[in-house]
Amino acid sequence: MKLLIINGPNLNLLGAREPQIYGDTALDAVLDTLRARFPQVELLHEQSNHEGRIIDLIQQANANGISGIVLNPGGYSHSSVAIADAILAVETPVVEVHISNIFAREDFRQRHVTAVGTRGFIAGFGIEGYALAIQSLLK
Repeated sequence: MKLLIINGPNLNLLGAREPQIYGDTALDAVLDTLRARFPQVELLHEQSNHEGRIIDLIQQANANGISGIVLNPGGYSHSSVAIADAILAVETPVVEVHISNIFAREDFRQRHVTAVGTRGFIAGFGIEGYALAIQSLLK
């Protein structure tokens, strides 16, 4: 099975950006941990600060043999109808992940337009949320 992890804007700064909210583990270390934990899965990863790139990755997933997508759209989750439309347009299942408990944060973070077409939504479990999303896609 091949899964694609897509991380959106500012997640390239994981480990350095607001560690009190997002933890102190760098993105590469998160990916290494996930690959070690799920050796039976080919885990691919893309990070982009650009909305169009994220849309392209979602649209191309099925053609690239991707069985499922773990998506952390970052700040785009609150505003990107275009990413939401891409999720709705493809057959590849998507699980949305957020590291922090977005419902315990600022009001604007509690509105999620991208989650409407996803198989599930995981928030508030730190980087463990990625593993939970992978487990759900394996079932």
